Amino acid sequence: MLQPPPSSLQVAAVPTQRVPVRDRDQDAPWHTEAVCRRDEAGLFFAPSKEPTAARLSREEAAKRVCARCPVMVECREHALLQPEPYGVWGGLTAAERRVVLARRRRREVELKNAARTTGRIAAAG
Repeated sequence: MLQPPPSSLQVAAVPTQRVPVRDRDQDAPWHTEAVCRRDEAGLFFAPSKEPTAARLSREEAAKRVCARCPVMVECREHALLQPEPYGVWGGLTAAERRVVLARRRRREVELKNAARTTGRIAAAG
């Protein structure tokens, strides 16, 4: 019985992989690779007077799109740095981004306080 050459088996067994962020063309903006560019914008932004159940369902659908996006981290950081006040960005809702920002601010304050304490102990020692 004939068997195919080993090299063809290896090629078939290798899954396709997304290009790591650091290997992408640095001249192209991150959003050119965003999966949401192919989806309906209404999925990521709430219509006025949207019922709560519909909003939660829409946000979960948007998060599923984000979860398979190769630039999710870049999108999330963009939304946190702007800060974007509306919509689902990088898999986070506006409320979830506010929580992340509050935690970051708290962490920065804690690190500054720890650095001051360390400086005082070193000076006294």
